[in-house]
Order: sequence, then structure tokens, then C-alpha cells
Amino acid sequence: MRTRAAIVVGVLGTVFVSGGWLLQRGLSAHAASAVNGSRLFGAVAARVKQFYVDSISDADLYEKAMVGMLQELHDPHTQYLKPDRVQRLEERISGNYAGIGALIDNRDRWATVIGTIPGTPAEHMGLRSGDRIVQIDGKSTRGWTTDESIRAVRGEPGTSVTLVLERPGSASPISIAVPRDEIHRRAVGRAALMGDGLGYLDLNVFSDSAEVELSRTIDSLRTAGMRSLILDLRQNPGGILARGVGVADLFLDPKELIVSIRGRAPGVNQQFVDQTAQRWPDLPLVLLVDGGSASASEIVAGALQDHDRALVVGRPTFGKGSAQSLFPTTTGGALKLTIARWYTPLGRSIDRPRSTAEGEDSVASEARQKYETTGGRTIYGGGGITPDVLAGDTVFAPAEQAFEAALGNRVEDLRDAMTAEAIRLKTSGEVRSRDFVVTQPMRDELWRGLERRGLTLDRATYDGASRLVSRLLAREIARYVFGPAAEAQRAIADDHVISVAAELLRGATTTGELLRRGTARNSVAK
Repeated sequence: MRTRAAIVVGVLGTVFVSGGWLLQRGLSAHAASAVNGSRLFGAVAARVKQFYVDSISDADLYEKAMVGMLQELHDPHTQYLKPDRVQRLEERISGNYAGIGALIDNRDRWATVIGTIPGTPAEHMGLRSGDRIVQIDGKSTRGWTTDESIRAVRGEPGTSVTLVLERPGSASPISIAVPRDEIHRRAVGRAALMGDGLGYLDLNVFSDSAEVELSRTIDSLRTAGMRSLILDLRQNPGGILARGVGVADLFLDPKELIVSIRGRAPGVNQQFVDQTAQRWPDLPLVLLVDGGSASASEIVAGALQDHDRALVVGRPTFGKGSAQSLFPTTTGGALKLTIARWYTPLGRSIDRPRSTAEGEDSVASEARQKYETTGGRTIYGGGGITPDVLAGDTVFAPAEQAFEAALGNRVEDLRDAMTAEAIRLKTSGEVRSRDFVVTQPMRDELWRGLERRGLTLDRATYDGASRLVSRLLAREIARYVFGPAAEAQRAIADDHVISVAAELLRGATTTGELLRRGTARNSVAK
């Protein structure tokens, strides 16, 4: 720790010396310590370069010093991103990349198509769920990682990639040249009208197109007869702060505060206020959140909860109450640096102490600061956004826990076996209705598939988790036999948290009535 501390001091000293303009801003009292820090760093670096047991280049030495400095800030959101990580971050934020539009994952050590994005070359060229990609541009994909397969099919728009496919039911391999194009990954995932006027929409990420896609999807559901909405932000890691503000703006009234940003640097302190009238003021709304809901997801949940615009249902959120900026470097990488903390309209900080497990209900509500919404409801600060109605198990039932423990690190084998069973059923034509039921013979065949992969489980443990196995297998069968839309419908129908939200919304005609139902449910639970 003493060496690392020296490196940190030294690097900071180097920064102050090389950025001479900073020394002119009333920092003369610290000039000596800055210079000493620079000398210390130089001396330590020289000794490491000359005497360390392994040779190390100047570039590596400076990068390690930089990484060590950032680590000593003890902020998991501040880090140096290498060029490849910057590119992935930009793709996630924009939702755009150049490729073919196929969703690819590994199954039994082969690249396998698990779906296609509508309107992309992969869909136009007829790629199907279950197609095994055995070659990409003449190279076997056996044993490739998913990332390797994805990189191989991506490339410049206007070029093409040649795939050799093994398709269930086809006697011989299929060779096909698929053109590459600009692909847009949608921010909105699943969307469905569930019946009784209940709409469901899954927002995956707060990318550049989040507001537009959300608005279009809600308008479409409204046209189809939706009278209330479940907006699912579970496992949504966030994205661009401005897009979170924009989504909240869709549901709030003009001049209502959405979020406050407070930092140390000039120009950072800001208040974001609603600019436009509500798009759907008569739409009762439930937000679903969990430990994977972070950043912009929490901004939306916090603003709508503070203003009594939505009932928040699920588990406490991640608790990321800070904002970062990206500072590009000459290497093509970037410094992702925390520059501010943000607060909900009522002034709540939802930042979770990093000493607690992420997404864990680690801070009792009674220990948190209490706030009162406009409508008089009590909500809490700290430790993420606390839902108005807690729903969703944090752990499996005992029988399912035993099954999970027995699987250990062989979860991929279970997934591969389920895919193989789904493809077998697709090829045989045994499953013909979307309302199919997973039968005992299907579970028996899955068991044999696990055995073929060398996974030996106690049969009683496997049978004890039959409900979980059936749910997972049903979704896999639906995807491969009927497509992603059918898999989405099955997932929605089997989701306990969605069922709780639907129960609260069913028959509620106003937001006030919905909030009262949430309060009443909590009172009964206590």
C-alpha cells in the first residue's frame, strides 16, 4: 500500500507540473509538495524500470501508475477505458453498430443464431433461431467465444460475410453471403398488450433513441386499447443522463423538477426541469425495478416516485447516485470520471455504500432518511430507490436452490441442453400451439441431454426443481419454435413481479387510485 500511495502522489504531482496553467490559480502554497511528488514519482519509476525483476516499458509503467491512481479513489465508476471498451460503450449509448443484425450466442461450443433484429440483413436473408454457424468466412467457429463470433460477423457497411449454417431439418450445410449494414439496437425490448387494457413495455437501455422508441411504442399500445401501463426497468443499467431526463419528461408536468446534479467543477451544478406537457396524463403507470436498475433508470424511478406519478414495484435498485463524464485520451481510450452526484426532486441521494452487496436490501428502511411526496406518501433516501411495493424473491425456493447448487458452474450445459431439446421439438413438429405445456417426456429428454454432456445430477434434485426447469424450458422452446415474440409472451406470463403489477393495475382508472392500492397492500403485508 505504501508503494501504491507513492505512485498516486507522484502521478498527481506530474499532472500539476505538466498542466502549468493550474499552478496559476492560487495553488502556490502547494507548489513545493507538487514538485516533490513529481520527483518522488520520477525516482520510483526510474528504480522500477532499472531494477524490477521483469522488464517493463515506459508506456506500461505510466499506464499502471494511472490505473493505480484511479483505483485509489475507491470509486468503481471512475476508470480508464481502453479503445475497445470505449467503442462498446459508444455502441451501447447510441444503439448503432455495423453488422448483420443477428443475435448470436454459444451453444454446445458453436456460434448459434438465437434471433434476428427486425428489418436487418440477417432477417432479410432468412437466418433463423437455431441456425448453427459452423463457419464464418471459411473459418470454423467451433470453440470460439461469443465475442469472437460477433467480431467476425461485424465489419464495414456494404461489405458481406459468408456464413456456413447447419439448420435443423436440413440435410446439408447452407452457405450464404450476408451483407453488412448499419444496425440499430432498439432501446425498447418486449412490448405487449396483456388483456384487460394492460400494456407491458420493457426498456433495455437509455440510448439516444430511448424517448422516441418509448413514445412510439406507448402510442401504438394506446391505439390497440391500452388503458394502463407496466414499464419494466429491471436490469436496465442506465445510459445517457439526458435520455433519462427526457423519459421522465414524458410523464411529468411542466416546471416539475426531475433531477439535480451537484459537483465541484464550474458548470456542473444543474437542475433539470420538465419542459413539456405530459403525453399520457390519464395513464396509470407501474414502474418495475430491481438491483440491476441503475443510473438513468433510478433517475426516472426517483422523479416519478417523488411526484406521485407512478407506483414503483420490485426490489431496491442498484444505488448509483453519481454522474460521470468521458474525457478522450490521445491513445483512443478515455477517462470515465465521476464529476457529480445527483439528487431526486425531493433532495434524496440514492447512492448505495459500496461496502454492501449491489442490489442487496442491505439498509433497513427504518435506518434511512424519510421524505414525504407531494401526496403525503413516505419514501426513503439512500441505498437505491426503495419500491413502494416489494415484489420478487431475492432467492430461489429451497428445491430450486438445491438444483442451482447441484449445477454449480455447469449452467451453460443446462442452457445448451435446453436449446438442443427446443430444436429437437421444432424439427419433429411436436409443438404446434403457442399455449403448449412442458410435459414430463420433455423434461426426461432434457435430463438425458444433461447426461450426454457429462452433467450428473441427483434425479430427485432435478425433479424437485421441475417448476423452474419447466419455466426455463418453455421459454427456450417458444423462442426456437415460434420466435422471439412468443418467447416474450411466455416470459411475461411466467413473471411473478409482472403479475403483482397487473393485479394492482387491473381496474385502476387513475394514478391516485393506483397509489392507494399500493399503500393498502403494504399495510396488509406489515
